[in-house]
Amino acid sequence: MPISVLPCFMAIGSNSRPRHLPEKNFPAYAYLPGSQPHPIRDPAGHSYLIEPMRVSTDTAVGSDPFLWGLDLFNYGYYWEAHEAWESLWQVAEQGSPSRAFFKALILLSAAGVKIREGKTAAALRHSRRAAMLFRLLNGSPEAIVEEALGLPPAILADYAEAATTARVALPVVPLGWPQPVFDFVLIAPAAAFATISAGE
Repeated sequence: MPISVLPCFMAIGSNSRPRHLPEKNFPAYAYLPGSQPHPIRDPAGHSYLIEPMRVSTDTAVGSDPFLWGLDLFNYGYYWEAHEAWESLWQVAEQGSPSRAFFKALILLSAAGVKIREGKTAAALRHSRRAAMLFRLLNGSPEAIVEEALGLPPAILADYAEAATTARVALPVVPLGWPQPVFDFVLIAPAAAFATISAGE
């Protein structure tokens, strides 16, 4: 697939993976349920007794937890991205566009976990629910998706659905290694032109 770029914020088929919080170390492993110690509950988990980042509702989209979720997602730490974004979803106002947006990102992360587990039906279910939420946000007066990622929600919905409909076999990686499974990366607009890419 040739590399194509959409509004400089989502690179499709790109091997360049930006970092929004390059000073933060990735977890010791990318968790897959049943394969490694549970990151939070197990004393051997990579985040056991580690305090999560604090979240403020008025800065949720520009917050470190949001940006950390982007880094985790882009590098194939899908369970961990889910956790980062869940903290934002929990503090978002009930019924708000912000809450729907974070839920869509959580579902997209869950699809990533299921793809890695080889559970195609579950991955499809999660990605379709994410796409549905992104489409509901299309034309929202708050324009949260555009603010957070610099692109219309309909485009993100299309990529969410496409990601699980034409799957190819993933290469085998050692247990615990992260593995990006999507042909796109998520980049916050403020960081679009000042990111640190892998290998640069």
